[in-house]
Amino acid sequence: MRVVIGADHAGFELKELLKPYIAELGHEVIDVGAHTFEPTDDYPDFGRAVGEAVAQGKGERGILVCGSGVGASIAANKVRGVRAAICHDSYSARQGVEHDDMNVLTLGGRVIGTDLARELVRVYLEAHFSREERHLRRVGKIAAIEAEYCGNEQ
Repeated sequence: MRVVIGADHAGFELKELLKPYIAELGHEVIDVGAHTFEPTDDYPDFGRAVGEAVAQGKGERGILVCGSGVGASIAANKVRGVRAAICHDSYSARQGVEHDDMNVLTLGGRVIGTDLARELVRVYLEAHFSREERHLRRVGKIAAIEAEYCGNEQ
């Protein structure tokens, strides 16, 4: 699987630690930045970069890291087709994919440690959308909300 990853200054260190781990799991890593630690960079830039890459099919899944994970999640969710969520427990990281077809995982680099981050990434990347009727219906309703508020342009 191609995994797009990005982080601002607050998530940079964790992003750099996760990249080789994701590769060890057998995935291709596409790093959209930050490529160097820059204390004045802004999480919306990386939320957009990861979101756009996933929405355009450059990667099947995305991972974003900022200080709390919240801002990156908000920014990524502004991109049509992105279903980003902050997860700091393995149940949510798995269930978010299985039930909600989550395609971007956001993490808080200042909130969780490396071992937990690795576990969340592993569980997230191993999970598959169930395609059960009830989950398809619910994700369809999310897409309808997105179309209503974001216009119909693709």
